[in-house]
Amino acid sequence: MTIRTVGVIGAGTMGNGIAQVFAATGHDVVMCDVSEQAVKRGVDAIAKSLDRLLAKQKIAQADRDATLGRVRGATELGACAEADIVVEAATENEPLKLKIFGDLDRIAKPAAILASNTSSISLTRIAAATRRPSQVIGMHFMNPVPVMQLVEIIRALQTSDEVYRVVETLSRKLGKTPVSVKNSPGFVSNRVLLPMINEAVYTLHEGLATPEDIDTVMKLGMNHPMGPLALADLIGLDTCLSIMEVLYAGFKDSKYRPCPLLREMVDAGYLGRKSGRGFYDYSKQ
Repeated sequence: MTIRTVGVIGAGTMGNGIAQVFAATGHDVVMCDVSEQAVKRGVDAIAKSLDRLLAKQKIAQADRDATLGRVRGATELGACAEADIVVEAATENEPLKLKIFGDLDRIAKPAAILASNTSSISLTRIAAATRRPSQVIGMHFMNPVPVMQLVEIIRALQTSDEVYRVVETLSRKLGKTPVSVKNSPGFVSNRVLLPMINEAVYTLHEGLATPEDIDTVMKLGMNHPMGPLALADLIGLDTCLSIMEVLYAGFKDSKYRPCPLLREMVDAGYLGRKSGRGFYDYSKQ
């Protein structure tokens, strides 16, 4: 199967990053979101990302213009009707994803592959929401998508070997390194990462150290490029909480219980960089 046209559902941080890497490798991309404003923000984010690469002389002006020219915005899922693969990158909310996949199943052409960028939700349940479960698969990109090399490829119980092979080959064409992962809450990346972040929030909640000092311990002591609390702010505290809740519900193990402080900060709207405040203040940036 040849992948020429790609649909991306969601124009936020992950969606526009996914759209950029597909467009940069010669694919025509339709990026869908719920409003013209959301789509415009996504296209503008791609343009800014490409401009940074241009300024660093990592791409030529012609490449920048060609990549941006391959991205078309839309506010209706019907715009993805002719896509060879559709990658869903909506909010980490299971009922929403199940609805999107049910709608895509009715809209997308019969041969199309339906992929999800979910970071924790069961691909088997997502696949079961369609009439083409063997064509459903997980493509979990890392943030920021144009920079990070990893793609977790998650097979639902129903995913066919052929669909897996197509997506693995496609990931390599995007310049990514695919890793095969079985369907399980949090997969590999977030099953390891999010409990660490959650434990860092607990150390702050218990008053062991300041956010800056907790992050310094992990950066200088464990050679992490970014501290866990700063990373949580980058990911989004609401996303971190959603993933921890999936882990807690999936394993019924208290070690995955979300820290009360994490839940309280989400309730307050302190979501990290995207809201201007999380464990750190970004309002002046």
